[in-house]
Amino acid sequence: MNDPWTLVYAAAALLVPALIGCLVALRRTRRELTQTRLEAAELRSRVDALAEQLRVPEPAPTTAPSTAPTEFVITAMGVDNADEPPVQRLEGRLFADIVLRETVVRAVSLTHGVRRALAPETRNRIRFEMRREVKRSRKQRRADTKAALRDWEARQRTLVDLDDEDAA
Repeated sequence: MNDPWTLVYAAAALLVPALIGCLVALRRTRRELTQTRLEAAELRSRVDALAEQLRVPEPAPTTAPSTAPTEFVITAMGVDNADEPPVQRLEGRLFADIVLRETVVRAVSLTHGVRRALAPETRNRIRFEMRREVKRSRKQRRADTKAALRDWEARQRTLVDLDDEDAA
């Protein structure tokens, strides 16, 4: 083991597979990047085509602006929608899958919230804040009681003073 070439061979034995792994990962990443760019270009062209379809020509300007209030329609009940395509129905399994996924997501988020709320750090922080709030409210109550007592005593003194003046 005292041979310096042993260390070189060991380092090469470790570095060569790592280098080959990096090159393979780089090649795969470049391939995926190229595919992603092609997909992005295709999606961009599809979005442009859809935007062209949805583009509405601007109405000709009128000489006097309309002062009539704009009427907004929330529903289309009673309106004949013959030109619109019918609403696609979801297959039963697809609907069940969507409902199940939504339920699972809600359950997982609720579980995460409960676990986070019951964490020791959170409980300690809540306990600290509660103690601080109790101390503050006691202090405030004592101050209010003292102020009310001073006010009551002042009123009693004025009543005694008035009684003394009436007696004199």
